[in-house]
Amino acid sequence: MSLSLSSSDFSAGGAIPVQHTCDGGDRSPSLSWSGVPAGTKSMALVVDDPDAPDPAAPKMTWVHWVLYNISPETPGMAAGIRESALPAGTRAGLNDWKNTAYGGPCPPVGKHRYFHKLYALDAVLPDLGHPTKKQLEQAMQGHVLEQAELVGTYQRPDALG
Repeated sequence: MSLSLSSSDFSAGGAIPVQHTCDGGDRSPSLSWSGVPAGTKSMALVVDDPDAPDPAAPKMTWVHWVLYNISPETPGMAAGIRESALPAGTRAGLNDWKNTAYGGPCPPVGKHRYFHKLYALDAVLPDLGHPTKKQLEQAMQGHVLEQAELVGTYQRPDALG
C-alpha cells in the first residue's frame, strides 16, 4: 500500500471550503493519511501555493504551513488544529507570513492551487527551530521514503471577475 493523503473537508482537485481560508476562520483542513511505509521514523507536511500571486503569471510559491517530526503513528491532523495541540514531538516551521501557524488560502487574483505534501522520512530530524520550507527540504534530503500529495483550489469571492 502506498502513502496516501486525503481530507474530509475537500476532495482531490476540489474547492477548499471558505472556513479554511482567510475569508473564513483560517482553520486548517482535516487531513488524514494511510499507507505509511515500513521504516518511517517521522513525517513532514508542507502546504504551498505555486500560483502566487496570479495563476496567469505566477512569480513564486507561497508557503502556508510547515510541520516536521510528526510521528508515523499519527493518522492525521484534525481541522483547526493549533500549534499547542499538535501531536507530541511535532515541530512547526515558518510560513511566508513569518509565523508558525497554518495560514489559509488568500489569493489576490484568480483560482489558485494549494498543494498539501506529506513526506515519510527514514529519520527523525534534528531540532531545526522554526525552519522555512527550503530549510526543511534541505534537512529532508536523502531521507524521503515516499511522498503523497493532495491538491485543493480556492478563488476568493471578490476575485471571481
